[in-house]
Amino acid sequence: MAKIVIGTRGSKLALIQSELAASALKATDASVEIEMKIITPQGDRDKTSPIPLDTIGKGWFSQEIEGELLDGRIDIAVHSLKDMLTELPKGLVIGAYLPRADARDVLLTKNGEPLENLRRGAVIGTDSSRRQTQMKALRPDVVMKSVRGNVPSRIDKLHSEDYDAIILAAAGLERLHMLDSITRYFEPHEITPAPGQGTIAIEARADDTELLALLAKVNDADAADSAHIERSFSDVIGGGCKAPTGAYAWREGGMWHLMGMAQGPDGSILREVLAASADKKDSLGATLAEKFLSKMS
Repeated sequence: MAKIVIGTRGSKLALIQSELAASALKATDASVEIEMKIITPQGDRDKTSPIPLDTIGKGWFSQEIEGELLDGRIDIAVHSLKDMLTELPKGLVIGAYLPRADARDVLLTKNGEPLENLRRGAVIGTDSSRRQTQMKALRPDVVMKSVRGNVPSRIDKLHSEDYDAIILAAAGLERLHMLDSITRYFEPHEITPAPGQGTIAIEARADDTELLALLAKVNDADAADSAHIERSFSDVIGGGCKAPTGAYAWREGGMWHLMGMAQGPDGSILREVLAASADKKDSLGATLAEKFLSKMS
């Protein structure tokens, strides 16, 4: 291909992720020309809605970009997979997943103190109901408060506003070279990540066979498998962007493991791990989701 136009959000992190996609494509075909097109989706424009963005809908961060992809104004779209709906618009597919970064959530505190030393009633910022629910299970006394904006602006708000701590994704801080600001990494059994967290997805038109053939060469198999497992769990359980759910899949040798998390009807945290051999991994997410649904009925 002579030229590929990448559609991306305009934040520093989004541009870094798009550059990673561009570098992977250039490594496969050095002759291809890459052009970036910045698109500002609704999720980046709306800073004031009182409803958590993962309740409103993850499509807020992808729909405008996907519209330009369908219209042919861009050739591929680069997303954080956790911001994408599990059901893509008709005519679009995920052509490649880049190698997954650290999927964990992390805590940043104003004064560098550990979670255990935060004052009673400390204010912790996150706009994710998934993070809020699990954080309250770890520290029932804390006050959860919405915080929005790109990663650097959220860190600025931590230090300039009345937050004692904020929760972010480790992957974003890793890509921004800001790991030194982390106070604590939450293991998946403490705060189970969002499905696809830490994974960069490259979306393309389903009929663009030449480009899809190129994308297949940069696809990371383990990232793709974990994405399918986690997103199938979310899709079947009906969590998506409407309820606090989490999922984290990983491979050990010939076995795939999936940790699922959901909030029960009584507000409690349900969390369970299920394993399957590699040849049965495609049904792992749905199987665990059905187990959760039977407990929640």
